[in-house]
Formats: sequence, C-alpha cells, structure tokens
Amino acid sequence: MSLIDKAIAAVTPPESEEARAKARAKAEATAQPGDWLSKILHHHRGIEAQFEAVKAATDPANRIVEQKKLSVLLTGHSIAEEAAIYPAMAGHHQVGHAELAYQEQSAAKMEMGLLERLDPLSEDYHDKLEHIRGAVAHHVYSEEGTWFLELIESVSPDEQAMIAKRYSEEYDRYMGSTAG
Repeated sequence: MSLIDKAIAAVTPPESEEARAKARAKAEATAQPGDWLSKILHHHRGIEAQFEAVKAATDPANRIVEQKKLSVLLTGHSIAEEAAIYPAMAGHHQVGHAELAYQEQSAAKMEMGLLERLDPLSEDYHDKLEHIRGAVAHHVYSEEGTWFLELIESVSPDEQAMIAKRYSEEYDRYMGSTAG
C-alpha cells in the first residue's frame, strides 16, 4: 500500500463489521428469490470467499491460481453491474452513486492488475490484496446499505425484471460456463 493509501485509510477508517452485517441483513431482507439483488448478494458472498481463498493459499502457484479466480469474479460481477445496475441507478436519481460505483470498480480492476506484478508471498502483495479487499468491502457496503435499496424502492416491477435479465445476461456472457 502506498503512503497516500495509508494516509487515506487512516483518516477515513472503514465501516465496522457490525455496520456491514446490518447492511447485508437489510439487503437480504429486501431481496426476493431470483431477483437482481439476490443474485448480486450471492456474487458478493462469492467474491468475499475468494478473497479468503487467495489469503489462505500458502504457496506461490496456488495463490496465483486463486488470485486469477478472484480477478475473473470481480470482472464478471463489475461488468454486469456496469451494464445493468448503474444505468438504472443513474436513471432513477442516483447519478452520483452510479459514477462513484464505476470509478471504484475501475480502480479495483487496476489494482488487481498491479497485484499480478508482485511476488505472491511478499508483504507488498499482502498489503495490496488487503487494500483491494477493503476497497471492495466498502463498495459492497455502499451498494447493500443504501444504493441498491434506493433503486429497489424507485423501480417498477417491469423494470426490476428488465434489470435482472440484463444483469444475468451480462454476468453469464463474461463468466461463461462458470456463471452461477
């Protein structure tokens, strides 16, 4: 993590695990089986589990394999949100949130590319991975805590169905046979 990253992290500490758990519980209570929000929550849990798999890998080869899986999950998920969810947010008075979400996901992709250049067993690698994990966790907290709940409240059932279809199509298109 760069000095700038460390300084920013010091002045803007992440939300607590308790706050994240409350946001997740609220989003889960709002989600309906098979809707776009339930799919996103499922993908968020998969991404979190994959961060743990990268951390748990103890040899360089396995860590790189798990890192590549994480990168694919993050990219497939972000493409689907960027194509289906964020335009819907922008269309329903959340332009600022949509723009911030795009920026955060672009930054995560860039940081994942930089992570690939580091020795997978080095302290720099661990620091960068934790920086990315923290940024993704904050992004997920914003989505689950407010942004997506506001979208659910402002969109008709027909548009909800259209968003769900588009999200699934984009996710499946990127993920191929690994989608789920």
